[in-house]
Amino acid sequence: MKFVRIIFALAAAWGLLALVPGLFVEAGGGPSPVIAGPEYYYGFTGLALVFQLIFIMIAIDPIRYRPLIPIAVLEKLAFFLPVTLLYWQGRVEMGPVFVGGMVDGLFMLLFAPTWFLSRREGQVIQPL
Repeated sequence: MKFVRIIFALAAAWGLLALVPGLFVEAGGGPSPVIAGPEYYYGFTGLALVFQLIFIMIAIDPIRYRPLIPIAVLEKLAFFLPVTLLYWQGRVEMGPVFVGGMVDGLFMLLFAPTWFLSRREGQVIQPL
């Protein structure tokens, strides 16, 4: 269970360090021309910060919050996949966005086995 706790605690710490500064300075000095308003920027950042709280909950009690682990995997996929596809299309450069997407991909790969590990260690064997 220690591995599960460490992985989710690291993910939460990374996410908070990466996201909180964005609340004070919008990316690129303002919203993209494609995005009509700052509500999308701050909405994304706020939602991503909420997920950091979910990661903290899982780190504190992996057995209790085990059903959230597959959702956490999807949360990481939701950024990793578009960044990867956009990079292949030449629409995202190798830079902070690319690195962030790859870190999310790494955490996605680390989150997946935690679901199996938490089941094995948290499983209660009933006597016959």
